[in-house]
Amino acid sequence: MPPWWGTSTNVSKRLRIEVQAMRATFGDTFRLVVPRDASPLYWVGEVEITMTGVPQRWHMLKIMYPADYPIRPPEAYVLKPYIYSTKHQFEDGQLCLFNPKDGTTYGWNPARSTAVTVTGWAIEWLYAYYTWRQIGIWPGTEENIKQSPLSGLRWGERR
Repeated sequence: MPPWWGTSTNVSKRLRIEVQAMRATFGDTFRLVVPRDASPLYWVGEVEITMTGVPQRWHMLKIMYPADYPIRPPEAYVLKPYIYSTKHQFEDGQLCLFNPKDGTTYGWNPARSTAVTVTGWAIEWLYAYYTWRQIGIWPGTEENIKQSPLSGLRWGERR
């Protein structure tokens, strides 16, 4: 079975929609990278964060499609500058952009959401991150999760 995006000679309708939507929204800011091996497709581009107190204005983002796209959303990463947040970011650097509990109305919707959705959320995440760094509060609604006895541990660390 070919990947969701089709083949180099028979590109899927979904990928055509994705490319059209990314170009209509971001122009030439992002380019689609199609690896020659079996690695996932991804978009890469630089966005300017115009916010007082941001040490580096230009940020390179990577929006990577999972193999089971669109069932799962693309993953977003900040490639440059190096950013690691203890809030709303996974250990591998992937940005946490929405709460799956929000469902398809406010979260990822396989029928309507695209890489544009995730890219917009990633840019919004950067503004939230820098706001949090400046004032100590992550803007927006956050889920109140009860702390477990293991919270605060580093990966692989035990008590």
